[in-house]
Amino acid sequence: MSVFFHQYFDMDIIRDNFSFVLEGFGQTILLSVVSAALAMTLGLVLALLRQAPGRPMLPVRALAITYIDVMRGIPLLLVILLMSGSVPFLTFLPHAVRFPDFFGKPDIFWFGVASIALTYSAYYAEVYRAGLDGVPYGQTEAARSLGMSHVQSLRHVIVPQAVRRVIPPMLNDFIALMKDTSLVQVIGYVEVVRAGREVQAETFNSSALTLGALMFVIFTVPLARLVDRLIARQQAQTRRAAA
Repeated sequence: MSVFFHQYFDMDIIRDNFSFVLEGFGQTILLSVVSAALAMTLGLVLALLRQAPGRPMLPVRALAITYIDVMRGIPLLLVILLMSGSVPFLTFLPHAVRFPDFFGKPDIFWFGVASIALTYSAYYAEVYRAGLDGVPYGQTEAARSLGMSHVQSLRHVIVPQAVRRVIPPMLNDFIALMKDTSLVQVIGYVEVVRAGREVQAETFNSSALTLGALMFVIFTVPLARLVDRLIARQQAQTRRAAA
């Protein structure tokens, strides 16, 4: 048992490398927030395009559905490898796209962000779609009867209600997204898992990885409890409305 604790809970290694692992966890949070913001925005656009009405919008709906199905079917790790290994060689793209360095972050950071955002936008699109479908059709009819166009009814009536409905599942997807940021380490970006692995390679001890795991738990467990509270609140509101 002492060997186990020495391998995973060596306090000397944890203390000596705490700041390095914490810095890596800070990069994990940054990756998560930027990627999630882009994924949520693109996901909403995809959901609206998927439900665009009318025969002329059929090709648009088909493209949105195809994108969602394809991105949900490809592992995120492959997307990261394809993005980082191909985009720099696409000479027809602007230099700023092939070698992004926005806000002082290296290109591998932005390749990771783009990969995560493109993948998770497909999942967020399905979450938004469920929220849009959950808004009673009478809301749309009421908005149209007031003289609103389709776009105005979406903007002022349907989308605000849908977004409120999907906050709990979106938070669940954010937790999954945050854990998947560890895959960016394969292209050399130092986030919390990469930091822990570097310490492990130097010390032949996994205590730094344990520290990274604890940081994930400390951050994600409160989010999970928040999701539970939001779901319980929604269920209570639904029961009151039914009564």
